Amino acid sequence: MDVQVLRSFRAVAEGATVTQAAAEAHLTQPALSRALRRLEREVGAELFQQVGRVLRLTPAGQVFKEHVDAVLDQLDHGLRAVRETVSPESGLIPLAFLHSLGTWLLPSLITGYRERFPLARFELRQGSEAVLLQTLLDGTADLLLTAEDPGHALVTWRRLLVEPLWLAVPPGHRLAQRRRARLAEVADEPFIMLRHEQGLRAVTEALCRKSGFTPRAGFEGDEVATLRGLVAAGLGVSLLPRPHSAAPSGRRAPRYLQVTDVETTRDIGIAWLTSRTLPANSQRFIDHALDHAAAVAEQEHVSAQEQ
Repeated sequence: MDVQVLRSFRAVAEGATVTQAAAEAHLTQPALSRALRRLEREVGAELFQQVGRVLRLTPAGQVFKEHVDAVLDQLDHGLRAVRETVSPESGLIPLAFLHSLGTWLLPSLITGYRERFPLARFELRQGSEAVLLQTLLDGTADLLLTAEDPGHALVTWRRLLVEPLWLAVPPGHRLAQRRRARLAEVADEPFIMLRHEQGLRAVTEALCRKSGFTPRAGFEGDEVATLRGLVAAGLGVSLLPRPHSAAPSGRRAPRYLQVTDVETTRDIGIAWLTSRTLPANSQRFIDHALDHAAAVAEQEHVSAQEQ
């Protein structure tokens, strides 16, 4: 079977029109239609059925697609391995990362890596912890930058750093002029939190319980940036990483207070599939990330001693 026809079959099976798939394959629409019919004859079953103006997979087509996905994914991994063998310094690194790490940790890691390997390329994906873990499990990403250990039997996770979480309050809040506060001081106020599938939500709830109360969710969001905006609007308080230099500030920005009654932190780390032999570039990036984290920790240690 022709590999390009299999790729076109997968594209149509995933929702592309035959015209779109033909354009992607640099074929005419009639030529691709004939190729798909030949594929059906080779398989010995109808793979598509016409539903209105679109093609839908038949039961046989659904079964066939599972195997086509596996074959093409394995082939793509093989082609990539060959390219990296021929040119190891210009290989692709598929990297998934948590939304909130995209403004500070991710850019510094990539910049440092490309200072050593300037031809390296990155394929970046961002999302929530649950979505990102799936990209690791299905092979879409080699590596995952995330908060907290995913706790999955098939995944190896290494801590890179410990990130402080701060009590974020609106600029007009009764605690806004202070630098420190106990988490228990806002026990009766609405908390602005990420949705339940997000790791920071579980961290927030656990820290509040440790402080002696269960937080009352006022609003929920999908990203840390959204939570900051809701806090700034005076809709509640939140436990958040303090914004880095790229984040907006000013009179309308939240105020960030150090929490004194419980240790409010979260672990930031890098993960990969335990059983998988990673391509050379991805393995080098792990080593680079761990070295970067060690250098940052040493710098912080020196700064603490000087103070």
